Amino acid sequence: MKFRPLGDRVLVKRVEEETKTKGGIIIPDTAKEKPQEGEVVAVGPGARNDKGEVVALDVKAGDRILFGKWSGTEVKVDGQDLLIMKESDVLGVVEA
Repeated sequence: MKFRPLGDRVLVKRVEEETKTKGGIIIPDTAKEKPQEGEVVAVGPGARNDKGEVVALDVKAGDRILFGKWSGTEVKVDGQDLLIMKESDVLGVVEA
């Protein structure tokens, strides 16, 4: 199934964190926090400004982003756990 967000929303796949610390200690699933980093899967066309014109989003599919701890709504698409959030919930783009 294909999914396309509307307006200024983005569809994000969380990036999995390491299950082991640098010292070699394995972190159980119950003690791990959800990652606040993800990869943009799809973006909407953009938000409308005061004149009614569509303003394109700053992020695009494939971008690696940081977002707030409580940002977005969790959804399941094709068996994958994803997040839908507004572009304003995105804190920044991680560049290599």
